[in-house]
Amino acid sequence: MAGTDAEAERTVVIAMDGSKHSDEAFQWYMKNIHRKNDHVIFVHCPEYHTIIQSPMVMADVTVLTDLYRDEEKKVKEFLETLGKKLRDAGIGGKVKSIGGSPGEVVCQVADEEKASLIVTGTRGMGQIRRTFVGSVSDYIIHHSHVPVVVCRLKGSHDKHGH
Repeated sequence: MAGTDAEAERTVVIAMDGSKHSDEAFQWYMKNIHRKNDHVIFVHCPEYHTIIQSPMVMADVTVLTDLYRDEEKKVKEFLETLGKKLRDAGIGGKVKSIGGSPGEVVCQVADEEKASLIVTGTRGMGQIRRTFVGSVSDYIIHHSHVPVVVCRLKGSHDKHGH
């Protein structure tokens, strides 16, 4: 027999936003479903919070430029951290950083890369907040063409009375 499913390479997309929730999702993947031939793609959608929240944006282009450079530096450092995380775990893969709506981007990358699986964390929002703000994990579940594993941070159910 030419090889088993366990030996076959599969592509796994893991959404990474720098939160403890996405880190725990990666740890869950490593502990529970990682295969040695997996090709892991970390997907990060940078959000430029400081620029959006700055009252100086409309007043001074220099301030906006400086804020943008600072945010770009933080994103670059985070992407380097993700690359190191793959190397340290001995996993083949890559890191993708794409702007846009996180849920849409994760599904798009999964389609483009012909992923077998998506792994994501969840912030554990309550139902009311999730209804108004939306949820990246909900979006991925409803729009992905491949199976999705949503990892909830330990104890996050407790604070919502579940």
